[in-house]
Amino acid sequence: MTPSNPHPDPTALPDPTASPDPIASADTVAPPDPTTPLDPTTPLDPTTPLDPTTPLDPTTPLDPTTPLDTTAQLITRITSELGACLGRVTLRGSRRTDPDRTPVPTFPAPAPHAPPPTPVPASPPALVLVAHGSRDPRAHRTVTALLDLVRSLRPGLDVRLGHIELNGPALDETLRGLPADGPGAVLVPLLLSRGYHVKHDIPAAAATAAAATAALGSARPLRLAAPLGPHPLLIEALHTRLTEAGWPVGAAVAGHGVVLAAAGSRDPDSAVDTRRAAGLLARRLGVPVVPAYAAPTEHTPTTVPAALRALAARGVRHAAVASYFTAPGRFATQVADAAPWLAAAPLGAHPALAALLLHRYDQARSAAPVAHRQLASA
Repeated sequence: MTPSNPHPDPTALPDPTASPDPIASADTVAPPDPTTPLDPTTPLDPTTPLDPTTPLDPTTPLDPTTPLDTTAQLITRITSELGACLGRVTLRGSRRTDPDRTPVPTFPAPAPHAPPPTPVPASPPALVLVAHGSRDPRAHRTVTALLDLVRSLRPGLDVRLGHIELNGPALDETLRGLPADGPGAVLVPLLLSRGYHVKHDIPAAAATAAAATAALGSARPLRLAAPLGPHPLLIEALHTRLTEAGWPVGAAVAGHGVVLAAAGSRDPDSAVDTRRAAGLLARRLGVPVVPAYAAPTEHTPTTVPAALRALAARGVRHAAVASYFTAPGRFATQVADAAPWLAAAPLGAHPALAALLLHRYDQARSAAPVAHRQLASA
């Protein structure tokens, strides 16, 4: 019996005549011969090791110059390069600031709360133009043209018309037609001074309309604007009408004067306002201006003929009559017939008058709703 050698010679060649070790042959798999081509019809054995010199760590990028010997190496390279590329971006698609770091799963941030809706601007109150009314059909046409001019200056504004008397629609009818729960309205008198209509008729109509709205459980604020005059915009309109009638343009001319003809009123405040307007016009023209009235009262006693005599006593040889009325009518015709020289047309649909209506509207709109028999500040 040949004794076993506990220290075999590693350089010794195996004995080709020795019988194979059954245990070794069962546990040991011979590496593939690289010179033998693979049969494409034969599936790869997953237990077959690849070339031990080729790294298979999928996290280690492969050298693109390294030849690929197997399909597994090709898949390994694709996986490695794809992982490297995906590691440079987040799940949102943005580039990472550190592309070499280990990819960390990211999740979309929670959607921020939606911003509060932008509040819709409240609709402005309507502008209700309160005209006196006249039997002369030219008056209604003039007022309608003035309303159109106001609308053109303030597109989108709800502009309505109401009359104190003689014409329709009546003021109370116009106020009833306002939306019950709307923004309300500002009542702007188409009147040139303070007087009974401004202090009593218009506030009473507004109070009645407000009471009716409150009885229905609705809120529809109404505001009262001041009368138009006196104001420099009215003076500009008067100057335009005088020049249209032939008043000399340029420096003041000696021997010229103007009668400012208004309607007249029992209210002394009306006379104060008209005298103030006459003073503004005198400064604008540089000539004497005397107020006069078509319907004289104890507070407004001067007639147009009396005013003309007063100017003549002051050396005025050329006296013109400025019609201090908003529209044609009986009074405007009456004072024009008394003019010895020039007679200007009423203010009418003048841009300055339209701008003044909006100015009074804005003044009253910026204030709190007023009570009965109160007016917004002039």
